[in-house]
Amino acid sequence: MASFSSSSFALLLSLLSLLFPFISSSASTTTIQLSLFNTNPSQDLYEKLTHLASISLARANYIKKSQDSSVSTTPLYPHSYGGYSITLAFGTPPQKIPFIMDTGSNFVWFPCTTKYLCSNCSVSSSSSQSIPTFIPKSSSTARVLGCLNPKCGWIHSKSNPKSRCQDCQSPTNCKQICPPYIILYGSGSTGGLALVETLDMSNKKIPNFLVGCSMFSSQQPAGIAGLGRGLASLPSQLGVKKFSYCLVSHRFDDTGKSSNLVLDFTATEKSAGLSYTPLQKNPVVAGKNALSVYYYVGLRKITVGGQKVKIPYKYLTPDSNGNGGSIVDSGTTFTYMNRGVFEPVLNAFVKQVKGIPRTESIEKITGLRPCFNISRHKTVSLPELKFHYKGGAEMALPLANYFSIAGETDVICLTMITDSASGPELSTGPSIILGNFQMQNFLVEFDLRNEKFGFRQQMCK
Repeated sequence: MASFSSSSFALLLSLLSLLFPFISSSASTTTIQLSLFNTNPSQDLYEKLTHLASISLARANYIKKSQDSSVSTTPLYPHSYGGYSITLAFGTPPQKIPFIMDTGSNFVWFPCTTKYLCSNCSVSSSSSQSIPTFIPKSSSTARVLGCLNPKCGWIHSKSNPKSRCQDCQSPTNCKQICPPYIILYGSGSTGGLALVETLDMSNKKIPNFLVGCSMFSSQQPAGIAGLGRGLASLPSQLGVKKFSYCLVSHRFDDTGKSSNLVLDFTATEKSAGLSYTPLQKNPVVAGKNALSVYYYVGLRKITVGGQKVKIPYKYLTPDSNGNGGSIVDSGTTFTYMNRGVFEPVLNAFVKQVKGIPRTESIEKITGLRPCFNISRHKTVSLPELKFHYKGGAEMALPLANYFSIAGETDVICLTMITDSASGPELSTGPSIILGNFQMQNFLVEFDLRNEKFGFRQQMCK
């Protein structure tokens, strides 16, 4: 997930003297507020849908081509960026910083220092000064991560201590820092130095938490809180046994309405009313350690209007090269499907939606298809979309979770995406990436102790 080069290393080291002058709820649960995060303040619905489709496809490209590079409750906010954010407090005294919640990555980082630079970062204000940043010199507990610290290996998993710590005089006397990290995402990147710092939760303090102090970013206006399976992720570092969240509707983008991310440190009680499917084993492929971070689920069948969509088996289960299968990714907005999955789903809708014309001009504008013109219809009946998982769990999506009004009130589009028809299909990585738009008003649970993924439909508030 991270990489570094000698040039970036030299650049970051040259900034150290300026940026780091300091170098030398209940007992079992925590709840964190969750909200949507906005980097595209435009209210034009055509532009908004096009933006969300574009970043969803960019995210899918990143995931599919990825190479090695007790309970606490936290508020969770929705934004028109297409993602959901939480606020965490780091340092002594605590500094509150917003983070995008991301189950598809395993590293936690924040915009850092007064010198933080962010290029192509679309926020309500064009100035990066409006982006909340962590100030290390204002915290008495911030420390740069040492090169020989085992946590350095969490970031630079490809290198061993001897190769990355060549300037150490001895194993017991080493002042060399952990090399800088550079992380590439689907639509941006970030880079900086690793810190160990105190994470101040509502009911406990976690010292020596590994967190990235990013000094520059591209198209990443907020930090990322990775909730994936890796050692550096938020759940792993906290020792969380189960976490869950309920995503409020995207119609509440930027309104201040929020739900919660719940971190359960014991997972002794079974959640009521949830349908469960086993979390699948992650593919183990040389050179593709990124696949070990994702949450794979056994999607076995898709039905449209009660009719089974014919999907080749190779798309539903990962092969020996890690290609195929389905993952749940809170960082993706619109669900991505390989063409071999998407085209049969699209055809099923087109076949069953009778008497309503397609609007190809809107399809070209938004990148979404099919789109239907419903202007001459007082009422419209659309086929139900249902995901069927291993073990018998079924997720019947509400209409608002897979169709959206596009621009004008007389056009609706399916909010799922695939590769551009004019380009090559990306056959590597997961074939299906289940995005947060399809999970609106669902309580979803990742039971890490029992290796289960659970869900139930409910109004999130």
